[in-house]
Amino acid sequence: MIKEINMFKDIEGKKVLITGASGGIGSELARIFAKYGAFVGLHYIDNEKEKEAILKLKEEIEKDSKKVELISGNLLDYEIRKNLIESFIDIFGSIDILINNAGAHFGHKYFSELDEKEWDDSFDLNTKAPFRLSASAFDYMKKKGGRIINISSTNVRYGGSGKSLHYVASKAALDSLTKGFAREGVKYNILVNSIRCGVIDTPMRTKIEGYNEEDFKKRIELIPLKRPGKPIDIARMALFLASDAGNFITGQIFYVSGGD
Repeated sequence: MIKEINMFKDIEGKKVLITGASGGIGSELARIFAKYGAFVGLHYIDNEKEKEAILKLKEEIEKDSKKVELISGNLLDYEIRKNLIESFIDIFGSIDILINNAGAHFGHKYFSELDEKEWDDSFDLNTKAPFRLSASAFDYMKKKGGRIINISSTNVRYGGSGKSLHYVASKAALDSLTKGFAREGVKYNILVNSIRCGVIDTPMRTKIEGYNEEDFKKRIELIPLKRPGKPIDIARMALFLASDAGNFITGQIFYVSGGD
């Protein structure tokens, strides 16, 4: 009889911070890491809708996780970006895995109509926040190593459309940070990688002003598999990279995009 092997057993007891944990991908990340026994910090923006979602998620995964705690804060705020890792450390004592998942597309409009705030907010959330959190996490991870996983976009490959140049540029900058942090991290066994998400069926697109279901259907037709991905597809890749299975992987960009 062949004994079943749990290739993710090493995740048990690891201390994981997931930003933007109330969203479609974030909640699946939380579920899968909790399933394998991680200590999970769930970051979210403290508004009524997100708080309701994150409380339900916390209740759902507490039966699996060793420990689940909520950490609120708007990453558009510099002070929140600066202090979030310290808040996590105060609760959990250390950090093993940082997943920079929080992100948004501010203003789905042609680039000539884009205002300065939409540009700035895109880079504050999608680039500056992961930079600041990764830099802060480095100080703690230097002692015993760690993993940083950045959630990026397949659209970086194409440069985006006329209505998404700013969003895609911020994700391209994030992938550049992945490369830079990875080179610095090898000295300390801090492994840093990006996951470029394809078209994933999450509520995010419903929050983008000007984006509609017709746009979504047209985009799906460009995917070789002719269907959108699911949040669990991204979560599984993140789990792989965070586990011992990813021990010799750093500075890489992974596509989870249905062949796109």
